[in-house]
Amino acid sequence: MLKKIIIALAAVVVIFVIVVALQPADFRVERTATIAAPQADVFAQVNDFHKWDAWSPWAKLDPNAKIAFEGPDSGQGTVMTWAGNDKVGEGKMTLTESQPNDLLKLKVDFVKPFEGTATQEFTLKPQGDQTAVTWSMQGRNDSFIQKAFCLVMNGKKMIGDDLEKGLVQLKTVAESGKSASAN
Repeated sequence: MLKKIIIALAAVVVIFVIVVALQPADFRVERTATIAAPQADVFAQVNDFHKWDAWSPWAKLDPNAKIAFEGPDSGQGTVMTWAGNDKVGEGKMTLTESQPNDLLKLKVDFVKPFEGTATQEFTLKPQGDQTAVTWSMQGRNDSFIQKAFCLVMNGKKMIGDDLEKGLVQLKTVAESGKSASAN
């Protein structure tokens, strides 16, 4: 009987290892929201890391996180570093491309709890007097541990939920009139 249990457990472990190993390394998660504000106002919120505290889904997870800024106040070359609790970890975000009112690209270097790099993009498209904002994150899970974590914890859903929450909060801020002229 004990031998059957050990064989069954070994089979489960082997199957789990195979399933994890077969997971794709590349990931991409994307969410879109329509915001009743001009493109320029929405763009101003995303293009300036100093304004992210008002809408970022991660900003309130650690009120004692240490945040620092480097480079220009906004636009290409802007850098934000953070170090906080287990919920926010530690890392660096660099705005690598800023096309006014249309597109932003960011490189995100994670240090803790896992090392890694991801790319985020914000695309803004006019829809009448509103703006459609698409926020995406893409990267690679190169290690077995990263793939296992994303499989077990449903990492794509977790990222997607964060992006949705951030877009809802961005919508609230942009629609309240706290835009480029108010900040």
